[in-house]
Amino acid sequence: MPNHAPNPITTEALEAHRGRLESLAYRILGSRTDAEDVVQDGFVQWMSADQSQIENPVAWLTTVTTRKAIDVLRSAQRSRTDYVGQWLPEPTTTHQEAEQEQQLELASSLSTAFLHVLENLSPKERAAFLLHTVFEYSHTAVSDILGVSEAASRKLVSRGKAKVSQRDVRHHPPQDHQRRMLTAFQQAIDTGEPQAFAELLAADVRFVADGGGKATAILEPLSGAEVIPFIQKSLRRWWKDFAWEIAEINGLLGILLRAEDDLVAAVTFGYNTNAQVTEIQVMRNPDKLRAIQQAPLL
Repeated sequence: MPNHAPNPITTEALEAHRGRLESLAYRILGSRTDAEDVVQDGFVQWMSADQSQIENPVAWLTTVTTRKAIDVLRSAQRSRTDYVGQWLPEPTTTHQEAEQEQQLELASSLSTAFLHVLENLSPKERAAFLLHTVFEYSHTAVSDILGVSEAASRKLVSRGKAKVSQRDVRHHPPQDHQRRMLTAFQQAIDTGEPQAFAELLAADVRFVADGGGKATAILEPLSGAEVIPFIQKSLRRWWKDFAWEIAEINGLLGILLRAEDDLVAAVTFGYNTNAQVTEIQVMRNPDKLRAIQQAPLL
């Protein structure tokens, strides 16, 4: 990472950038806990560095954060080969991201469905795609951050875009549409009559659950015509006694399911450009639910 002439700045002043760094690291890693750890490690490294030789401390921290996140993701991807069932990103509450999500591009890249699509990218592709397409860094800046040529940066971003475009999950419909969908979904569970909900689904809708071997969940995704019968029969039986709460999860309206005071599931959705539901994702892994145990309700 480039070091240049001094540009004094205090660690306290840099703290103003911590939220944006965590926002970037979270999108690379899909884990709020890991993102916070990576950014904190970067600040520790900053405090022990020769700060007088760092021309742009924010750029320096962005570089350190990104490279650490790539290393953590590489290790995580190797360990996920032994994961029980499907791996989904750790959900986060929108209020944690509120100050960072003013731009539509940032907000639309926060959904659980989109973060799951990013799992198809290599660590460097994921970082380059996010830096350039979401956080609007130039290819010159991306190449400096990743330690690659500008041509390599362009190739990484191009490959990332191609892989992301294979699954349309990034649309943010108006909240009244989201609420109508949630109402139809709950009615399908409560009554066993799924017609209203089925009309809001894309033909290639996918249902994915993450139990991590620590909670009951289907091990393989369901798709298309498999989804409605599963909701109508199995989910209705399993979820009938849970309390439902609407909350903002990863920038969109989702559902928290509770058994008394225990959070047992977080349900999130992805939408295509026609505002149809393309993804239904159920987080059951208790380790990943801790961060949203007290999510603000709507």
